[in-house]
Amino acid sequence: MTLLVTEARPDPLASEIAVEQAHVDLVYARLGEATRSAQQVATAGRSLHSSDRESYVREEDGTRLYERDVFAFQSAKRLAVLDAEHEGLVFGRLDRTDGEVRYVGRIGVRDEDYEPLVIDWRAPAAEPFYRATPTQPMQVVRRRVLRCQGPTVVGIEDDLLDSENADGGLVVIGEGALMAALSRARGHQMRDIVATIQAEQDEAIRAPYQGFTLISGGPGTGKTVVGLHRAAYLLYSNRRRFESGGVLVVGPSRVFLNYIERVLPSLGEESVTLRSMGSVPSDVLAVTGERVDDAPTAAVKGSLRMLPVLKRLVLEPLADQPLELRVVVQGQVLVLRSGQLAGIRRDVLSHHKLNAGREAAEKALLNALWRSRPREVDMERDEFDDVVTSLASFTTFGHAWWPSVSATSALRRLSDPALAARLSEGSLERAEAELLSAGTADLDRLGPTVADAALLDELVHLLGPVPAPPEENETSLFLDADSEYAEIVTTADRLSVQREVDPFDLPHRTYAHVLIDEAQDVTPMQWRMLRRRGASASWTIVGDGAQSSWPDAAEADRALREIIGTAPVRRFRMSTNYRSPAEVFDLASRVVVEAYPEADLPTAVRSTGVEPLLAVAQDLRRDVVEQVRALLGQVDGTVGVVCPPSRRDTVLADLEGAALDGADRIAVVTSLESKGLEYDGVLVVTPDDVVAESPGGVRSLYVSLTRPTQRLVTLDEGRPGRWRPAGA
Repeated sequence: MTLLVTEARPDPLASEIAVEQAHVDLVYARLGEATRSAQQVATAGRSLHSSDRESYVREEDGTRLYERDVFAFQSAKRLAVLDAEHEGLVFGRLDRTDGEVRYVGRIGVRDEDYEPLVIDWRAPAAEPFYRATPTQPMQVVRRRVLRCQGPTVVGIEDDLLDSENADGGLVVIGEGALMAALSRARGHQMRDIVATIQAEQDEAIRAPYQGFTLISGGPGTGKTVVGLHRAAYLLYSNRRRFESGGVLVVGPSRVFLNYIERVLPSLGEESVTLRSMGSVPSDVLAVTGERVDDAPTAAVKGSLRMLPVLKRLVLEPLADQPLELRVVVQGQVLVLRSGQLAGIRRDVLSHHKLNAGREAAEKALLNALWRSRPREVDMERDEFDDVVTSLASFTTFGHAWWPSVSATSALRRLSDPALAARLSEGSLERAEAELLSAGTADLDRLGPTVADAALLDELVHLLGPVPAPPEENETSLFLDADSEYAEIVTTADRLSVQREVDPFDLPHRTYAHVLIDEAQDVTPMQWRMLRRRGASASWTIVGDGAQSSWPDAAEADRALREIIGTAPVRRFRMSTNYRSPAEVFDLASRVVVEAYPEADLPTAVRSTGVEPLLAVAQDLRRDVVEQVRALLGQVDGTVGVVCPPSRRDTVLADLEGAALDGADRIAVVTSLESKGLEYDGVLVVTPDDVVAESPGGVRSLYVSLTRPTQRLVTLDEGRPGRWRPAGA
């Protein structure tokens, strides 16, 4: 009997993973060497200069101290990058027609001979990884995406781009990296798409920085993550300009920022400022706005019609201001009455901001008193000024008549219905003035809203910053008992370190590049606030008009055009919806086109075969819990519960009380908070209320319906909702 022995054929996937693992191991070994080198540089920098002198530092010692600090700073930056890039460092490979193999990753890594082991994804040599197609392969035969968990290769997806130049032994594995990535479960934070950027996305990412880059597209087209990758690319390609000038990224809410905050660090960039819209003015205000006004109030606060109201508010004297100035000079009573004082106030405020006008107001008072003096006052002008300014009555009057006013205290005055109505005449309707007054009533107790943040920033611009208390600006001519000085220090030495305040210096921080996401929701007043941070900046503006929650799109467009002016503008449209299953997006698009026929509807490229479930609840609170329980069992990732603001707290409490298995995968958000987010499964609670309680109406519901990547459930109360399109 003869036994036939069949030789086992090697598994092509396992063999290819082993090849890629060997290269990834080499990269991580080199990365370890680079980390140790950076640590040695940091140690060398710390030891570059040390001294036990406590009394003085010589000039040459100061130079070495500076060199030490530069060493420490640069090595710390390098260590931070190296430490951050251990998760999925290598993600791509290009096999070229000339036989060269290029690996693409989050940062560039070179071997000892300075040959590239990994090319930074932003480098020109990496462009074919994103741009090559079968019709234009760009000398690429095979594009491979490596899926890694830390330093371990766990999966491979290939695209064969040039079959004519493919070697007969070339192995092609998988069904495409993009679809594989789209099918993965979602977590509570956005992932970067650096391994799966598509050609139209890459074109927007690598566009020139000058002027304004406008990126539009419907839900699920990757606008947000394209904008973030663009910020990383600009920092890489124009490091000196944008790292020194700063990049500001503004999103609609704190929930949104929590979702995106790890994207840029994962791409090798930490030098970016993230701000929610309500926290943009945190550079000039001690408070930030996170609360959301009801829709009608938000519409009033966001309109440019608030500008004349705020300007009148700044000019409006405080209710308890003195009506006249009375001083006694050489036994003579000098009086300035209310009419004269009002004229002086108007004249000073026509040339100065209120908080910077105190000195000019004092001079104007002295001029008016000098002109009104009787003959019996016999003294020179300088002596007259010295006598008057030394009087307690004059000083007390000045503090009461021209106090420094903070933006918050000024806005608080609008909570007075009578004052709000008087200042709003000709700008707001009576009902709108009442909304404005009621909308500022809780400013002290609850803090400002998101819409208040722009009003407060405008008031800082109109009022000027509040001067620091005099004691903070004065420099004592004597050393304190516990002074750190151990030698004789002259008055000139101490005064030389005091920075003179420039009255023309802008109080807010400015940036070299400004990235605005969900720009369709930015109100005209918020555009003014943003312009102050980017007056000389280049801009990336990301949005979709069909998802707007701002009711007057024309007014917002005018505000944006004022910012753009004559600057160059380039536009990019993202045309493919990668997030929403076709079944879900078909329903959402039917909903939005009824109210917004001109909606830009992308093409949904995925199908799950699962139609949305349109449910009706008889017991809403119980059914919300049951629907969430069902979704947790149907999807592996996150479940988003999108509800109107009036129901958010109740829904959250009911779900917490239910103690569901997988509760850590649940996120409860309002329709406004859901912007830019995505979940595997979504439950939209009472869609009619979402429409009624949002400034954007049906367009806000459109946002809510397009959040899921797998399953959508809607829950009406009592009967099918009015929101449902015909036939649904």
